[in-house]
Amino acid sequence: MTAFFSPYILFILLFSYCFLPKISYAQVQQSNAADPSDILFSIEKANDSDQPSTGTIFRASAQLGILSLTGDTRSDDIKAGFDIHFERGLWRSTFGGDLLIKKTEKTTVSSSGVAIKELSTSDHRWSLASQTNYTINPLNKNYVYGSLFYDEDRFSSFKSQSSMSIGWGRRWHENKQSNFDADIGPGYKQDITLVTPAEIALGQTSEKLNSLILQIQALYRNKLNEHIEFKQLLVVKHAIATGENSIYKSGSSITSRLIDSLQLKLNFVANYNSQVDNDKENLNTETSVVLVYSF
Repeated sequence: MTAFFSPYILFILLFSYCFLPKISYAQVQQSNAADPSDILFSIEKANDSDQPSTGTIFRASAQLGILSLTGDTRSDDIKAGFDIHFERGLWRSTFGGDLLIKKTEKTTVSSSGVAIKELSTSDHRWSLASQTNYTINPLNKNYVYGSLFYDEDRFSSFKSQSSMSIGWGRRWHENKQSNFDADIGPGYKQDITLVTPAEIALGQTSEKLNSLILQIQALYRNKLNEHIEFKQLLVVKHAIATGENSIYKSGSSITSRLIDSLQLKLNFVANYNSQVDNDKENLNTETSVVLVYSF
């Protein structure tokens, strides 16, 4: 699955970040050759707050959280991630990733009867997500989008989950402190089931579950004050066919600025899969506190 999606992810990201904004910029440059009547009309109608930015905006951040326990219980937890935001003209792109590794101590008994304690991986998950928006009409904030997502989790019902979607969205609200975006569109999702070593020994193999989906996303941001920002994300990937797995995700975070480029982030994520193995939970949650460095 990774081999299938990686070329497409790299191609779409490189094309969106590098070529499409330049094409849009070239079109804007060509349209600047206006006659006097166009200039007079633009002067009468111009409103700086409604016009798209012709410059380039680039923001990036990296986050890291580590927990290590020793003594009666030994465990090591690592959570890391990154976010990239890029804007040029009518184009807006985001790209992000997350990694979680958890190791806990387990005791095994050797053939000679000696108890051996060692750290064993109990959770290993990573994901990538990307979306590019093209603003159709800067005055009413409508846009079309394309998005890609890939997630791999060793300890869930699925070895990997991936999806792609295209559709329409709108920036429904925007001021100096907050904004709200929501979009909807059709898409395609593939889940690859997880096979345990015991099942592999019995000759079982992973199964690819392909689904057509309706994807709905909403993102709200609010800068509560100069140092604190709140963000809420909702994602729905609803399978069209009855009985197929649907995914529902909610992510809430509060980020507090410590110094110029360093923030403390409290994050809560809930993931719900409608169809899972009998020994797995439909709902999984994650609460974390990490340091974020912005540049």
